[in-house]
Amino acid sequence: MYIYPAIDLYAGKAVRLYKGDYAQMTVYSECPAEVAKAFAEAGASHIHLVDLEGAKKGQPANLETIAGIIKAADLFVEVGGGIRNLETVEQYLAIGVDRVILGTAAVTDPDFLEAALVQYGEKIAVGVDLKDGFVAIKGWTETSTLTADAFFAKMEALGVKTVICTDISRDGAMKGTNRELYRALSQKYAIDLIASGGVSTLEDVQALAAMDLHGAIIGKAYYIGAIDLKTAIEVAL
Repeated sequence: MYIYPAIDLYAGKAVRLYKGDYAQMTVYSECPAEVAKAFAEAGASHIHLVDLEGAKKGQPANLETIAGIIKAADLFVEVGGGIRNLETVEQYLAIGVDRVILGTAAVTDPDFLEAALVQYGEKIAVGVDLKDGFVAIKGWTETSTLTADAFFAKMEALGVKTVICTDISRDGAMKGTNRELYRALSQKYAIDLIASGGVSTLEDVQALAAMDLHGAIIGKAYYIGAIDLKTAIEVAL
């Protein structure tokens, strides 16, 4: 299982939100590129980036910062947040992003999702944020009527290879990840599943790795020192 240490970007800084609330934001670094270099030095091979401003505005707001991260560290880079059209996908791929994550657009604009899959294949992933069993959109500010199962069944039918699944209730809360959710999804769907939200301990990492998930995202737990990244990567192997 791959460990994806995360950098959430806002105004060119590395930040974290509590349960997706923009009013509860903590700035962890003024220089995200240095954070990415530290990830690489700890043994990370992958990184998960989120443009939080992009998620709210529907257009990229941290392209220059992301380009700097790519130059600073030799990592597999996936990026999500506010990607609503093929032009934005192309912008990210042009600066060296390896995989682009469609979130809200995967729910609200199925034609765009299908066109992106046809044109870019495995370079397209889908991010789904769940709130009380339903899919949340627009930077977690709205909840749709789409259930988790309906969403995953649709993604599998479309041929989506990778899905990043976040349980908003666990994100940034340091209460542990939703193991039951990921176990059920991984057993039911033939998709590379990346667990996100609440990965707080090495026990969480071990449990997710035992499910043979594709990956797990570590955010707040890294920044507050609850998880040593190097050890987590070793545990996930």
